[in-house]
Amino acid sequence: MRETIKSALGLWLVLCGLAAGGIGTTAFAATLCVDAGKAGCFPTIGAAVSAASSGDTIQVAQGTYKEDVIIGISLSLVGKNSANTIIDATGLANGIYIDGLDHPGLSNVVVTGFTVKNANFEGILITDASRVTIQGNHVTGNDRGLDFAASSCPGLPNFETAEGVDCGEGVHLVGVDHSTIASNSIDANSGGILISDETAATHDNLIANNNVLNNTLDCGITIPSHPRSPHLPQGPPFGVFQNTIAGNVASGNGINGVGAGIGIFGFLPGARVSENVITGNRIIGNGLPGVAMHGHSGLENLNNNAITSNYISGNGADSADAATPGPAGINIYSAGAITGTVISQNVIKDEADDIVIKTSARVNANQNNLNGGVGIANLGKGAVDATNNWWGCGKGPNAPGCSSVTGSNVQVSPWLSSPAVPNGSPNAQQ
Repeated sequence: MRETIKSALGLWLVLCGLAAGGIGTTAFAATLCVDAGKAGCFPTIGAAVSAASSGDTIQVAQGTYKEDVIIGISLSLVGKNSANTIIDATGLANGIYIDGLDHPGLSNVVVTGFTVKNANFEGILITDASRVTIQGNHVTGNDRGLDFAASSCPGLPNFETAEGVDCGEGVHLVGVDHSTIASNSIDANSGGILISDETAATHDNLIANNNVLNNTLDCGITIPSHPRSPHLPQGPPFGVFQNTIAGNVASGNGINGVGAGIGIFGFLPGARVSENVITGNRIIGNGLPGVAMHGHSGLENLNNNAITSNYISGNGADSADAATPGPAGINIYSAGAITGTVISQNVIKDEADDIVIKTSARVNANQNNLNGGVGIANLGKGAVDATNNWWGCGKGPNAPGCSSVTGSNVQVSPWLSSPAVPNGSPNAQQ
């Protein structure tokens, strides 16, 4: 699975690189430099961006740049090395803002090789853009404007609805499609990566091989549908769909009890968070369940999401209307029906409840390693197909030494006599 993810990521990045190098560029694309101590180079990143033409590359020398870099054209912004090429946005809104909201049709932007820190809001914000690549950066210590006690973020732009409680997190995609967020380290922000839909639908993005660690006030990776921006005609949310979350490490997030490792959330009638794939991730030690899916109004479309081949261990319990009996690996909750959910080939360990389900629709949970005290807890009225799982021993659920089943309408037979997948999958446990 890990090699498959790497191969898919490599192909995706090649395609993105071709797009960045071909579509929307001219035959006269230039390379600009940023180095305050070198003749012929720009002293600031912002000055180089202002001077650039579509398709140009900006190479940034090591150093600390106290800027809020706003990008409104197709270009590649390349830092010398993320360890020593630093955008320090202390007192500023963002470190990097890829602004398609004010530059319609923005596409083919690449940002790589930076540390981005200390912004009041997001370290990296992307709005209304396509084919953006954010790769090999360190995004840390942002969301400085958050007043956590008051659940507010003074000064946050009003197009960012429902985000006052987190200031938009470390990296934020809104109205973004066919883009890649890969191989970044994202830590010590309020939350890690936020994928939302205030200004347009966010879809067909790849979030892969990132280390999303110790963002203690919110989720590691959050996939919610939010109300439309007030500057747009009002209607149902645009939707967040067909995104792939693959090969990431999400650990130590939301440890004050408000953040899952990876969360899929809707709270408005008509909201759509559907057809997303969460696969091959290592999700450990987060404040809420490893993967949490919440439909709070009961009138959302949270259908056809897949949670497959993840390693999930040592996460917390869910709360409020989505409460779980105890610490949980996966929690599927809706006040209504969630259809088409697939939970397969996950390894779940060191949880009180491996999979908790509360919805009126059928849920399929097959080929998983269920090593907890309770393998399946069905709290809802819907049926659960829990056949062909490994229950921690070969005797099947509720046998001595095996995981158990609680609730009714859970089909467990036949079960597996040996683990569905190695108990260290998808990544080594060490």
